[in-house]
Amino acid sequence: MFNSLSDRLTATFKNLRGKGRLSEADVDATVREIRRALLEADVAVPVVREFTAVVKERALGAEVSEALNPGQQIVKIVNEELQSVLGGETRRINLAKTGPTVIMLAGLQGAGKTTLAGKLGKWLTDQGHKPVLVASDLQRPNAVTQLKVVGERAGVAVFAPEPGATSEFDDPTGDPVKVARDGVDFARSKLYDVVIVDTAGRLGIDQALMNQARDIRDAVDPDEVLFVIDAMIGQDAVNTAKAFDEGVDFTGVVLSKLDGDARGGAALSVRAVTGKPIMFASTGEGVRDFEQFHPDRMASRILDMGDVLTLIEQAERQWDKSEAERMAKKFTDQEDFTFEDFLAQMQQLRKMGSMKKMLSMMPGAAGMREQLENFDEREIDRVEAIVRSMTPHERVAPKIINGSRRARIARGSGVTVSEVNQLMERFTQAQKMMKRLASGQGVPGMPGGIPGMGRGGAAAKKGNKTKKKSSRSGNPAKRAQENAALASGQKPAVKGSSFGSQPQDLDVESLNLPKGFEKFLGK
Repeated sequence: MFNSLSDRLTATFKNLRGKGRLSEADVDATVREIRRALLEADVAVPVVREFTAVVKERALGAEVSEALNPGQQIVKIVNEELQSVLGGETRRINLAKTGPTVIMLAGLQGAGKTTLAGKLGKWLTDQGHKPVLVASDLQRPNAVTQLKVVGERAGVAVFAPEPGATSEFDDPTGDPVKVARDGVDFARSKLYDVVIVDTAGRLGIDQALMNQARDIRDAVDPDEVLFVIDAMIGQDAVNTAKAFDEGVDFTGVVLSKLDGDARGGAALSVRAVTGKPIMFASTGEGVRDFEQFHPDRMASRILDMGDVLTLIEQAERQWDKSEAERMAKKFTDQEDFTFEDFLAQMQQLRKMGSMKKMLSMMPGAAGMREQLENFDEREIDRVEAIVRSMTPHERVAPKIINGSRRARIARGSGVTVSEVNQLMERFTQAQKMMKRLASGQGVPGMPGGIPGMGRGGAAAKKGNKTKKKSSRSGNPAKRAQENAALASGQKPAVKGSSFGSQPQDLDVESLNLPKGFEKFLGK
């Protein structure tokens, strides 16, 4: 969503690298480029003015002039001010102390409220709650049916006593306010601890929409009123947010369609204009494409610093701990990495979601954006098909896969033999890298091995045993004599060398040699 803004800001900061001191002209030029980037990203003009004024004031202050690296200090200032514009701190749901927590969704039609209700229900379920969705949108055609489908996909119960309108020519039946009130009573009687009320929207702001939303709010007394806004709406997002804030007085904002390719800067303005925090973000079409909004992490994404914390949290939620422990033990024992392990690891990664989305959270992802855009998610399906076309024995002993076996695997997976050869080559390289890592040798091109592993997991388990020295003489009698001397702790006598014999009773001190030179004489 914020690709254009991220690219412009990253390019601006590149001009500051290597400068030991920033003049006022440098600061003015940088602030000017930041202002252009924000305006091109559709950020509201008042927000841009305030943002750039604060950045300029801080950039001309002592914290930059006295910094060892002024360029990095400017990036730090922009990062902190972006966090401030986005809300500063993470805002979490206020749960009711007694009874079910009631969450009401409000917004324009097409913002994605119904789909987001299912995503929020799934997210709450993963957090250990028991939510229920209430279908109070009786006006939009098939809105009730859509909520039922979304709820079933998310594994969340739906309360829908009224069918609602089935086409644009039908008059809506039922009272949305009564449905919302009955939904809260239903949740209380069935011991659901969270109620998510989906309300109707309009194509534009009108008084009827506000009146209905206000009546539902008065009827259910929600703990949270979440304003769902399309992140692709543009500058009109500010006016829409103001109208809903005055009409419904929402408590938090949810950004939907954050995976779109629009500039999306208007979404950054909502917090500054309304003063209400952004609480959640919808990042895709899947039920799991929904996450808590963290201002500091979003600021890092915009500045191309990555979002490793969110990536770690996703891994902790989706990764199978028993599988991770099995792989860790296998890694420590220096066992061979097989196609069975490869398939298991690939399935674990797929649970985390889109590979493209995960890679985009890595620091410096903007530099490989073209490669990410050209990345085909179906490539993972083809790789999995190739591995599944192998026999169990071939997966654990890939060395037996000869030409005829590769041809059979290619036919079974619907790919070419060259694609099978490429996978085998990449897998061989992965095997070698795993062995190097397990032995503590590290990855080629990187200094050192694995911290804490010494000379390898297996070596650590066996202890730091030093290899005993032995004679390498080709003469059996001489080898036996030298081995006996080594066993008794004596140094074998040197009978001679290519440079003549060396007397054993040589007085080194009498030779007046440079300090340390005696070690070359074997003393």
